[in-house]
Amino acid sequence: MSVSIAEKSEKYDLRVPRYTSYPTSPHFQETDTDQDYRDWLGKLDPKAGVSLYIHVPFCDSMCSFCGCYTKIVKRYDPVSEYLEYVHKEIDLLAAALPARMTAKHVHWGGGSPTMLKAEDWKSIIDKLKDVFDIDDSSELAVELDPRTATEDYVKAIAAAGINRASIGVQDFHEEVQVAINRVQPFETTKQVVEWLKKYGITSINFDLLYGLPFQTTERVTDMVEKAVSLGPKRFAVFGYAHVPWMKSHMKLIPEEALPNAMERWEQMEAAAQKLEELGFVKIGLDHYAREDDEMTIAMREERLHRNFQGYTVDNNPVMLPLGASSIGQTPLGYVANVQPLRDYKRMIDAGILPVGRTRDLSSEDILRREVIEQIMCNMKVDLAAMCNKHNVAEDFFADEIKRLQPLVEDEICTLDNHVLSLPEEGRPLMRMVAATFDTYLQQGQKKHSRAV
Repeated sequence: MSVSIAEKSEKYDLRVPRYTSYPTSPHFQETDTDQDYRDWLGKLDPKAGVSLYIHVPFCDSMCSFCGCYTKIVKRYDPVSEYLEYVHKEIDLLAAALPARMTAKHVHWGGGSPTMLKAEDWKSIIDKLKDVFDIDDSSELAVELDPRTATEDYVKAIAAAGINRASIGVQDFHEEVQVAINRVQPFETTKQVVEWLKKYGITSINFDLLYGLPFQTTERVTDMVEKAVSLGPKRFAVFGYAHVPWMKSHMKLIPEEALPNAMERWEQMEAAAQKLEELGFVKIGLDHYAREDDEMTIAMREERLHRNFQGYTVDNNPVMLPLGASSIGQTPLGYVANVQPLRDYKRMIDAGILPVGRTRDLSSEDILRREVIEQIMCNMKVDLAAMCNKHNVAEDFFADEIKRLQPLVEDEICTLDNHVLSLPEEGRPLMRMVAATFDTYLQQGQKKHSRAV
């Protein structure tokens, strides 16, 4: 029996992981030693290369919707001191690797990397090039806050080698912006995009949000139209995750102004419809790209991957974290750096890689991770082929197949001869399908964000 959109939005208004890893971050284990991480690093294949993620945990104001680890600073001194420690961490990391390795993808996130001064960029990229092979074919991407970026700053990051920028837009409407403490007029974003293009950074991503206070379907549609007019090549359109029990500053958001489950669903569908009308292709759960974009091509060739930065064409199984709270992975396990900053600095001063949590991977974890990634990236997975590939019995997922039956009945997914597929109508609920294969998912769903 067919289930209406309204019924689905209410029935599946549940909290499940975003599955940028498996096992997911809540199941990492605290550690007081870097020995496991050093062992994992020492076993890396030097020829395989690495990806790098560098976290900059500073902003000059707190956006009420933000779920990231960041500190509010009004002076540059804490940022300057932090960068000195990141340089030291780079040296510690390089010494733990089996050889000098190639870094094909380097991503700066935050907080806000825009808190760095223009001259900092040459310094940190020169430092990375001292210990990693980075060339013109490497992707160097930075998250950028238009409210604090200047033309000199954009010119400096381009000169240092940055070739992709991800701009946080969230929403263009003043009432929404005031409610989330991020007032960022359209003209401000437009000016920064023009500077980026002027200095040769044409690979531009926009982050948009739905489910924010005072958002309506009409406002979301207008937001998308305005954003597309600025010419980005990719979009990520996320549902706002309201978790005030985890992030106390979210208590400043007026809950009575938040859209309900049905309204969130309508906003999500309106954004998707408008982006498709304007020439963008759906990528997985929440990304969109132009027809000729590398990400679109990778999706169609089933080469798309998912990591802590979301959907990516980066197929490297190694992402090394740098900076407080940064998170990464190796073939043998996941690693998360410590927070707060005082612990990060203390460990580096002691010559210890500043890891605070790790999670080693069992053979079953690796099997389930691949199944979940295929669901999230390809909207289908051949369960029998997965079992054969990982040398387990063909009926290994018998219990999961039983649990999928309600989703099959609601036309969220189909099962045909052990091939699990999601029709287009099931795309928004792919996290619910993926969660069927998650043996660690707890009943207490407050750890995670809404499914839609």
